[in-house]
Amino acid sequence: MIAKTFAALALAAVAFAVPASAKTLNVGANVGNVPWEFQDEKGDTVGFEVEMVKEIAKRIGYDEVNIENIPFNGLFSAVQSGRIDAAVSSITITKKRLESVSFAQPYYDSDQSLSVLKSSGIEGLKGLKGKTVGIDTGSTGDMWATEHQKEYGISEIRRFEGLAPAMLDLGNGGIDGYVSDIPAVAYYIKDKPQFAVVERIKTGEQYSIMFAKDSPLASEATKAISAMKKEGFVQQLHEKWFGTKPDASTSTAAAAAQPKL
Repeated sequence: MIAKTFAALALAAVAFAVPASAKTLNVGANVGNVPWEFQDEKGDTVGFEVEMVKEIAKRIGYDEVNIENIPFNGLFSAVQSGRIDAAVSSITITKKRLESVSFAQPYYDSDQSLSVLKSSGIEGLKGLKGKTVGIDTGSTGDMWATEHQKEYGISEIRRFEGLAPAMLDLGNGGIDGYVSDIPAVAYYIKDKPQFAVVERIKTGEQYSIMFAKDSPLASEATKAISAMKKEGFVQQLHEKWFGTKPDASTSTAAAAAQPKL
């Protein structure tokens, strides 16, 4: 009887000593989307949204965050299929997207932009007649360019999987202009004087983290983001990555409700 008791205690001690598996939040991201998620000189994935999602994960009970590099257009099916738990990549909340996915509350206000080579002579959208424009596949820039192609006489829309290859083609003269989110482009070209953002395209976009439709994680993340804004965490991220404090009226500083249809 004593031997059995010692054996049971020994087994219990071993079980207690073995740590439970870490709870991991699997997050998809189009890595290379500066300053939101990209690789630094050490090869680590860093950025505004990387820090944002890691803090959210910690607050809603996750031990680790696994970032999986997925092309932007593939993030939607990856979330819907359950391959990943969430997705970030300066993803704009839209009514159309809310039909098939859910978002946490927004944390960044943005617009689209037209960037060109300074030497091109293009001064704005009116200069796109007969020109080739690059966009990111499936992005709101893609939607805008497709909708306004005839209006501005754009001869061709060329699709890319991310900012870096599009800007490379712009620099090589493969495209005449690039329509994309203004914060990412502004960050990218700040040390590249050959490029210029020549027009801000007002679209009134807001970015957030995307989840599967009706996932309870969306409401949990919304609560966490509200607390992070109240504490100043999100505002500090903005200052770190963009060099300025956000306006108090923007979604980076002001708490908001979870988006609904």
